[in-house]
Amino acid sequence: MIANLRTSDSRYRMGLTNRKEKILQAIVDGYIENCQPVSSAEIRDRHLPALSTATIRNEMAALEEMGYLMQPHTSAGRVPTAEAYRLYVEKLMPRKKLSRSELKIVKRYFNKKITEIDDMLKSTAKVISEITNLTSVAYVQSADDATVTNIRIVRISDSTALIIIVTDLGVLKDSTVNIGSGVTDEYCEHASKFVTEVFGGHKISEINKPKALVKEVRKEYEQLFKTVVRIFKNYGNEESLSDIVLEGSAKILEQPEYANLQKAKAMLEFLDAKDELVPVLQNSDNMNISIKIGKDNEIRDGMPECAIVTASYNINGVTVGNAGVIGPIRMDYSKVVSVLDYLSKTVQMLPAGETASNSDDQENVDNVK
Repeated sequence: MIANLRTSDSRYRMGLTNRKEKILQAIVDGYIENCQPVSSAEIRDRHLPALSTATIRNEMAALEEMGYLMQPHTSAGRVPTAEAYRLYVEKLMPRKKLSRSELKIVKRYFNKKITEIDDMLKSTAKVISEITNLTSVAYVQSADDATVTNIRIVRISDSTALIIIVTDLGVLKDSTVNIGSGVTDEYCEHASKFVTEVFGGHKISEINKPKALVKEVRKEYEQLFKTVVRIFKNYGNEESLSDIVLEGSAKILEQPEYANLQKAKAMLEFLDAKDELVPVLQNSDNMNISIKIGKDNEIRDGMPECAIVTASYNINGVTVGNAGVIGPIRMDYSKVVSVLDYLSKTVQMLPAGETASNSDDQENVDNVK
């Protein structure tokens, strides 16, 4: 079940009858599919054969007055407005299931146990982009509440070692460190025990103040200790732009809405400005799925017109990041929401050792009831 679908506050205006809703849904679905104005004849032939084109035209004119439709040209059909899409996702959007071919894509990326948060969100972004054919984005949130469970020091050479930090959310980070000459397996074993005793059982937010945890660091472990602290501090930096992953940026150019060179340039510049992406990617009010359309995304003047749909991804009840799509307002919201919800459930199973291939297809695909 999808809860807390967040959109802007649409008011259902007086006079929005069941027939008007059906016509509006038909227009939105038709425009999503073809990116062409939808005519009264098309609505009658494909959706409402019992109504005359004259009746449908009258209803379309009323919907236009309400602000849900606009007519690009005098003789053309209608296209939905941003307000129509908001109503569509709140009330009219059909519920879809992932196809078997789409499930195979998910399995291809999640068919092995993924332990690193960064790798999990990178895989999530790739799956989203491949299935939706849109630009996807993933954002790794600060995991200050994650608790360290183990720190392993593994010898690589006589002078270097690999530091692997494990939390209750999985592997946090790994990093190599140059210790000096004479690194042995015995040294790494004792060092692992030492740093685990110091940091184990503490949250990352506490570790950012290491002096409160340990009064004195043995000289032979000093370099290791500093490296571990640096890893935690870097990970806890919420403004780290390297934690934003983009996949399929060029797919923006495949959308008819961005055929105009100026619009395409504005959109690509927006994607490139990662500092501007963070606030629109974050879900507020503990929302599971957030849908922001048009003006909902305007954090500054001159923002390109687009829609951003994101989902929160949780491990052990802790939100570790958001992932979703950025694209034209005319996107297939039903498919996007289905993909994001299914992947959210897949990610929740990863720490337990389960993978997408171990899930029952039909049970997990039925994800938007």
